Amino acid sequence: MAAIKMVYIGGGSTRAAGTVASFIHQGEGANFKGSEVVLVDLNEERLEIVRKMSQQMSDNLGADIKITTTTDRRAALQGADAVLTSFRPGGFEARYLDESIPLKHGFIGQETQGPGGFFMAMRSLHVIKEIVADMEEICPNAWLFNYTNPVNIVSEAITHHSPIKVVSLCEGPIIFPQWIAETAGLDPSEIDVTMIGLNHNCWSNRHLYKGQDMMPLLAEAYERLKDDPSVSRHQLRMLKLAVTMGAIPADYFQYFYYKEEVLEQLQAKSTTRAQDILAKVPDYWKHYTEQAESAAPVLDPNRSRGGIHELELAFDVMDAVFNDRKEVWHCNVRNNGAIADFPADRVVEVPCFVDRNGIAPIAQGFMPKQVSGLVKMLGEYQALTAEAGWSGSRIDGIRALASHPLVYSIDRAEKLYDEMAQAHRAYLPERLLK
Repeated sequence: MAAIKMVYIGGGSTRAAGTVASFIHQGEGANFKGSEVVLVDLNEERLEIVRKMSQQMSDNLGADIKITTTTDRRAALQGADAVLTSFRPGGFEARYLDESIPLKHGFIGQETQGPGGFFMAMRSLHVIKEIVADMEEICPNAWLFNYTNPVNIVSEAITHHSPIKVVSLCEGPIIFPQWIAETAGLDPSEIDVTMIGLNHNCWSNRHLYKGQDMMPLLAEAYERLKDDPSVSRHQLRMLKLAVTMGAIPADYFQYFYYKEEVLEQLQAKSTTRAQDILAKVPDYWKHYTEQAESAAPVLDPNRSRGGIHELELAFDVMDAVFNDRKEVWHCNVRNNGAIADFPADRVVEVPCFVDRNGIAPIAQGFMPKQVSGLVKMLGEYQALTAEAGWSGSRIDGIRALASHPLVYSIDRAEKLYDEMAQAHRAYLPERLLK
């Protein structure tokens, strides 16, 4: 099994405990036996909590994984084989601004979609650009496994501006079909679904249940459940969207196909999602601190951000690369013809063949026509945003934001851009403020 040096940038985050647990438990501790994990973040106290708990987990499992910490990113990158990026510039406080400011202007406020997602991209790329420059100098042959949102825009920018090997990852293509199947009363273990498109904006182009087309079963389920008061409005919306479009959607399409209803719900809610998470953060760290002092640490999924094993897909793909597994995983990579009606250089989310030679997208043909228009528009927005975040100016940012299907207004986009840019100015390059 591969013994690698993995540098985890974001190793002091609320998700870090579950993330390192995922790495340690890969193959019951065997897949990366003898590896080193370097946790990198800004908060030394939190880094030490994660390190202490993780090292005990590794020792108990016999995984022979050494866990170290540092706030010096460049030092950490020396000799790295893999770099995992999962961080949030500005923290949940910045996410609160992404969610709340757009609502004042009549736009949906969300972490990765619309204006909120745009400014998340601007902040993330400001840091990612520095990380990539460091990697080019210090560990040019290392892989970058990215989980920093918006993951598609991060990879879009890197693939056009750096030779670093990069893949962005998200469990969405696995989770979305399972959730739809459960809503319809089907057994998720019996589904065979492939999703293609963009991250958080993908659709199924293959959707089988026990070898048969799922769509008639979903249509039957919708008719059976549409007047059932025990089924949530959100469940019914997404089930209806799948039936109407003849494909299983990413959950995030609710912001586009039910825009007015979702906006009304968000504006009526007394707190944003970021505020809800922030209220739980103290207990997360209390729990992690308790487990760090335990001889046998066990993460409680109800007191751990994201659950007990986080970012598992990153380590599945990492395992396939470094241990030459020859497996197929959904990844965000350059298209290279995988989706026939998308530009070859656009980063897309598709099934990929993964082995020691790298990550190769598998040809999928065309997007379903009834859903391709919106995804293509979002792809053009993705490309504009990646360029604005990497090297653009204020006017480039306004152009990109105005191109988003949830915005589509020059005057409102400019006003919103300037307010949000000022709110986030501590995390943005000066060029985006001028």
